[in-house]
Amino acid sequence: MARPREFDTDQAIDRAMNLFWRRGYAATSLQDLTAELGIGSGSLYAAFGSKEKLYARALERYCSRDAGALIAALESAADVRSALRTALHAMAEADLREPERGCFLVNAATERSADSATVDRVGGTLRLVEGTIAGALERAQARGDLSAGKDPAELASFLTTFIQGMRVVGKARVDRAFLESAVSGALSVLD
Repeated sequence: MARPREFDTDQAIDRAMNLFWRRGYAATSLQDLTAELGIGSGSLYAAFGSKEKLYARALERYCSRDAGALIAALESAADVRSALRTALHAMAEADLREPERGCFLVNAATERSADSATVDRVGGTLRLVEGTIAGALERAQARGDLSAGKDPAELASFLTTFIQGMRVVGKARVDRAFLESAVSGALSVLD
């Protein structure tokens, strides 16, 4: 009879996510993971299969949580400009607080660009974000809050790319004024 798991799998994924986020996949050893999670390597393999599978679950958690929060905010927004401004400022604040962390999605895309599963997950999340932004802009256009001459899909592509670029620049330890100016510039495309 198998022994019951002696740790919370969800909590372990969150802790692994934070470790991978701080250090990256390559710099996080199996020993680092077992120490962070407080479990043996046998338990880690029994629960997750491998370091790579645990990383995939951690990336999934990040995408669901962080991209999910942006998506929820945009889907329920009565004012897309305000929702985007709030989201972009929150991202800038996160980068100012912990510039070394950056965005886990950006980190995954740059560090694991040779791993097809990571590339697929990152690409899927970016397409979902872009589609959500486009939908929010289409609704804004239908309400008359966005000029009929603007292309919501084109703007969504720009804003999705801007978000990822802002997250990269945030790792360069730029100052608040720079990030606020960038956010204002990006939002000006909606005028």
